[in-house]
Amino acid sequence: MPTIDKSSRTLTVAMIGNPNTGKSTLFNALAGMRARVGNYPGVTVEKKVGRVQWGDMHIDLVDLPGTYSLSPRTIDEMVSVDVLLGRQKDLAKLDGVVCIVDASNLERNFYLLSQILDVGLPTILVLNMWDVAQSRGISIDVEALETRLGIPVIKTEAHRRHGIAELRAAVEKLAKSAAKPAPKLFPPEFYEETSGLMEKLRDAGGQEIPLYLAERLLLDVGGQAEKELALNDGELYQQLHAARARLKESGCRIPAVEAKVRYGWARELLDGIATRPQKGVDTFSDKLDRIFTHRIIGLLIFAAVMFVVFQAIYSWAGPFMERIVEGQGLLAAGVEAVLAPGALRSLLVDGVIAGVGGVIVFLPQILILFLFIAILEDCGYMARAAFLMDKLMTKVGLNGKSFVPLMSSFACAVPGIMATRTIENRRDRMVTILVAPLMSCSARLPVYMLLISVFIPSTTYLRGWVGLHGLVLFGMSSLGLLVAIPIAWLLKKTWFKGDTPPFVMELPTYKWLSPRIVFHRVYDRGKAFITRAGTLIFATTIVVWAAGYFPGDHSELDQVTAQIEQLEAEAGESGPLASEVDPLREKRNELSSQLIASSVLGRVGHAIEPTVRPLGWDWKIGVGAIASFPAREVIIATLGTIYSLGGDVDKEDTGLKSAMLESKWPDGRPVYNIPVALSIMVFFALCAQCAATLMVMKRETNSWRWPAFAFVYMTGLAYVGALITYQVGMLFA
Repeated sequence: MPTIDKSSRTLTVAMIGNPNTGKSTLFNALAGMRARVGNYPGVTVEKKVGRVQWGDMHIDLVDLPGTYSLSPRTIDEMVSVDVLLGRQKDLAKLDGVVCIVDASNLERNFYLLSQILDVGLPTILVLNMWDVAQSRGISIDVEALETRLGIPVIKTEAHRRHGIAELRAAVEKLAKSAAKPAPKLFPPEFYEETSGLMEKLRDAGGQEIPLYLAERLLLDVGGQAEKELALNDGELYQQLHAARARLKESGCRIPAVEAKVRYGWARELLDGIATRPQKGVDTFSDKLDRIFTHRIIGLLIFAAVMFVVFQAIYSWAGPFMERIVEGQGLLAAGVEAVLAPGALRSLLVDGVIAGVGGVIVFLPQILILFLFIAILEDCGYMARAAFLMDKLMTKVGLNGKSFVPLMSSFACAVPGIMATRTIENRRDRMVTILVAPLMSCSARLPVYMLLISVFIPSTTYLRGWVGLHGLVLFGMSSLGLLVAIPIAWLLKKTWFKGDTPPFVMELPTYKWLSPRIVFHRVYDRGKAFITRAGTLIFATTIVVWAAGYFPGDHSELDQVTAQIEQLEAEAGESGPLASEVDPLREKRNELSSQLIASSVLGRVGHAIEPTVRPLGWDWKIGVGAIASFPAREVIIATLGTIYSLGGDVDKEDTGLKSAMLESKWPDGRPVYNIPVALSIMVFFALCAQCAATLMVMKRETNSWRWPAFAFVYMTGLAYVGALITYQVGMLFA
């Protein structure tokens, strides 16, 4: 095959390997922070491309998802095949492939290598984790392996950055290399049937497909290639079945033949090249696994680890989030100092600054969660955690890797949903994303605390050891988790049908942390949130601000606000006299209440009052629920504005508590009672009232379909739950 000098243009090189082989670590070592992160069009698969320049050569490194084989069963799994075959429209055709394998487990990893060689691209084989292979007494003749394969073979230790220079040099040489002819692993009859299928596809619709895709069409019964190429053509579908039947008669049983020939090829290739000690070496990792994967001790250790992670997200992030809120307040005060009250100032303070703050305030939780995930993954513990939790999660159709994202969502669903990146199986990942918002996040807590403190009696039981306040708070915090179990089961039986795949995971060797790798992973996730989900959250905040501001004549409110600020400025540090400023503040709060009532938001609240009245709500509670869409806790400030108390109230504000107790229906009945309070709490426990969560869900699924579905099903669930709570509660009230 002739060689082509490609050095005058940008090379595109893909990196692929089994999970836990250090592929992403190698990618980060080569590309650093120059990677662009996004999603492939129409799928949930993350696209990571690093543009580097080595000498006078430009190279695009494409980090493909970790996979055990190139046998696509879904659209998401088809992405890697399309990239390798040059069928992915948003990427240039590949000039070569870097296949990363675990040097301590070559036979298992060579299954994927054999499929990559079938694609027919110039390939480099990387024997990563070389130090692990050496510690286990495994001997590999690299030169002999390179000769038998006919491709470059590089030894690396990615976490120590050993072998990176040699790998770079090998990648640069791809510009002048040619692909080695793919090995013919299958019987001749298989290739005859493959050629026949290609001719039939060409005759049926002039469709020219790569040889590898035709092989996948034949081998993957019910796979994605079959769905794309044959399912809509009845005649071709019959011919495909007939071809498989003929192969079965000749002794080439589909699909079992693939594993047989590929593993047979790997064993033959490695014979005399890779040798293991006759007696297995009892490594340090083996000794640790006797503790960390023990059915009792391992679970206790895992519970302790999860407690630390949960506390970190819930408590340790608190001071950082408070500083962000304080900074947001200082920035808003600076704007108020230079701009007179009016639409522009309101836009900047309540729209732009609140919107930016609403994005950045999540960063501490996201960074802390992904710091722990990066640490647990890099040291090798995360795979053990998934193994320990698999038995429990299988009962609802998920696998062990779903546990950490769901647990993390108790602090905040935003980092929890982002953490589902660790789940390879698409169905499990999607179900986890769709139920994660049901976990009772920290933003719901102020709503619970306010309503419990005002309306739930402070009764105690067991001589004061157990309080009704605590029981109700525990119940509301647990409600989402209890509901998530049947919802996950239902999703797995409907939209995400399919048997739960066997939990197959290679437990990587424990190793010392690499600060560089941990930093890269945390940086990537933080950057991805800010640049993609953050823009959507910001836009949502602006829309909600506009709905609460327009229409309405704010001139009188602006004049009163200006008078208050003038009095405060003139009084200086001592503050203005209460007799002068209190009447003005009361008037400002009253005008704010009137304006929000006449705004688009208020009109929507009046319009939905017939809908929410069966829940025991008036229009004011309805407006609070709508206004809390950017963030659930906003309902408290909204109720403060509606009740003419101002928007700076919190859950401890006695004025707000009194206003809620004194709120009446037109016939004189109190609006709030215990069933109403429980109804509101149940609604907030189950609803999707969080723009940040929905926007991150859109980013992770790369579609508006799933956040829309989550919003509809969770809002419907919340409404029904609140309705039952109120109506049943009124029977006993």
